[in-house]
Amino acid sequence: MDIILIAAITADGYIARHSNEVVDWSQDLHLFRKQTMGYPVIMGSQTKKTLAMDLDGRETTVIHRHSDPEKVLDKLHSDKCFIIGGGRTFTRFASYLTHIYLTIHPLIFGKGILLFPNLDKELDLIFLKMLSVDDVEGLYQFQYKINRPS
Repeated sequence: MDIILIAAITADGYIARHSNEVVDWSQDLHLFRKQTMGYPVIMGSQTKKTLAMDLDGRETTVIHRHSDPEKVLDKLHSDKCFIIGGGRTFTRFASYLTHIYLTIHPLIFGKGILLFPNLDKELDLIFLKMLSVDDVEGLYQFQYKINRPS
């Protein structure tokens, strides 16, 4: 199964200003909807609280601090799933990720919620492609495959 992290981030690597922020600055929601539609999405309980809308058409799994990522993934019956946030959830699922899709927004927060807080190992990425989100604004989604040594 492809396990894909999908996120909108600032130029300095933040996914939100604070843990209660309803993110309204992301300009790639149309692409997020198109890519995740029909697939399971996994998020942390704090991310669930900050969603501005329901994720209709997608099986939603909300994990908590003590959820076991492997057991969560084993319950899914799909060829792919998306990990949609937040930072602690991204970090907990890092060793299971097969792909990362990032849309980098022209913002710098200087502080906030990092994409991978407390990540204890490096992830080696292989560039796959770049999709246009908004040519006028210069927004693109960068897609990477995780390089796992065999």
